[in-house]
Amino acid sequence: MHDSEDDPQQRAVSNRTSGEAFVAHDRQRMNLRRYFWPAVGLAAVAFSVWLLLDELRGISLDDLWDSLVAIPLHRWALSMLSSVVAYAALAGYDHIALLHLGKRISWLFVTLCSFTTYALSHNIGGSVFSGAVIRYRAYGTKGLTGHEVGILVAICWFTFVLSSVLVGGVVLILVPGLLDRFTSIGFHSFSGATGLILLVPVAAYIFGSWLHLRPLKIGSFQLHYPRLPIVARQLITGPLELLAAAAIIYFALPEAENPGYLVVLGVFLVSFSIAQISHAPGGLGVLEVVFLAGLSEMDPAEVLAALLVFRLFYLIVPLIIGLVVVLLFERSQFDRPSS
Repeated sequence: MHDSEDDPQQRAVSNRTSGEAFVAHDRQRMNLRRYFWPAVGLAAVAFSVWLLLDELRGISLDDLWDSLVAIPLHRWALSMLSSVVAYAALAGYDHIALLHLGKRISWLFVTLCSFTTYALSHNIGGSVFSGAVIRYRAYGTKGLTGHEVGILVAICWFTFVLSSVLVGGVVLILVPGLLDRFTSIGFHSFSGATGLILLVPVAAYIFGSWLHLRPLKIGSFQLHYPRLPIVARQLITGPLELLAAAAIIYFALPEAENPGYLVVLGVFLVSFSIAQISHAPGGLGVLEVVFLAGLSEMDPAEVLAALLVFRLFYLIVPLIIGLVVVLLFERSQFDRPSS
């Protein structure tokens, strides 16, 4: 008699059952992950809208329209130009990543791909994940592997984080009372120290590039340390995008009671960071709540009018253009003769 534990047939059945259970568990985990961030985004939108409705009491549509009409034509033009500069800088993210990968792709294709990626992901929410899907579809046609697209997305994401930390640190040093606009705790006394702390990892990153550190390994994934010329591009392109995006709102605000560009930039960094963390599509409600709190000395109708201008030039118009680019790209792929 053989012991039941030594029965090959029973072991095979047991292994198959365990494998099926593992696959089912893995599928369930993937489904939870798929729906988690959209649920978080919707919850953030609902909560932000609830806060926003409380802030909007007493503001009429007529007040909002009057504030929009009161924006001078030249400031509309400056806001639009700032949006163009912001998206041009965003295109630089992909160019930097491809330079790091040593891949040569036409400048026009990369620029259109980057523009479309950010135009859609800014509105969809979860920009890292949605941007990865769009980039994989586009760059896959140019011969990039999934691994290479993953590195490209990681570099673009890191460039944004690096730039946010750099600009945020500088703003906290130059505008010590920035965080006091959102809380009564009193950050003024150690705002400069916080800014310096934020600049430490940026300096360490530059120093690490200068030292030519070994690649970062996570399992089979390797991320090679960028060379100093690439790091320099990151530290120029990334901050330029943030400065230009904040300028869209600054130019749309009236000069009366305007706290200045640096304050607007600081409030923008806070609002945009919260919007990114919340995964709220287009930062819906989040930007408005944070800006109304951060610019409390200004007329709320004028602040909301400036944010409408921002949404028009940074979100809505790019989204329309991006959808057209996607349709034209997919049509070109469909019309290509099969090999």
